[in-house]
Amino acid sequence: MTIDVLYLHGFASSPASAKITALRPRVEPHGIRLDTPDLNVPTFETLDWDAVVDRALDHARRTPPRAIAASSMGALVALTLVQRGVEVPLVLIAPAFGVAKRWLPRLPTGDALTVFNFARNANATIHRRFFDQIVAIEPEAQVPPVRTTILMGRDDETVAFVDVESVWNRWRAHGVAAGSKFIEIPDGDHGLTEHVDRIAAELVEAVA
Repeated sequence: MTIDVLYLHGFASSPASAKITALRPRVEPHGIRLDTPDLNVPTFETLDWDAVVDRALDHARRTPPRAIAASSMGALVALTLVQRGVEVPLVLIAPAFGVAKRWLPRLPTGDALTVFNFARNANATIHRRFFDQIVAIEPEAQVPPVRTTILMGRDDETVAFVDVESVWNRWRAHGVAAGSKFIEIPDGDHGLTEHVDRIAAELVEAVA
């Protein structure tokens, strides 16, 4: 029997990311199929938060997942899906809590911004409106009502470890769902590609 897991990639990434590519052969022996929608909608240059959520929600409704795995920005999408009724276990990998608020003051003036796109392995432009949208949302403000696992690298160069730990501590103080846990990876960076075995193990546990 095939077990579907919805996997939501991060900002400036794609369904062909190194992490997804490494995870597939590790979870397939357990009957897990990763459903990996492309969240660069309508395009990366015109990325729109509502369109991203709609794309993920459409996949969740067409192929109901047993769990949702999500990396970085994808974790914000995953929490939004739970708040919209897709209540399945979450595995959040280096969730991008608080990142947009730190990014916005550092962005140069003008609407067409240039960022590094990991999916293209090159710089790409994106409009400022997407960052304004991300700042306006805060799905991590609500404690998820489902079993949630966070994997966070202590050496994350993109997301501040202390910000993610702070969200977790607040969730825990208000009561997290049974089985929820925070996993600190002492030498882990943002990509956590060196730790896909641990991620795979948490996915297998989440769908058990």
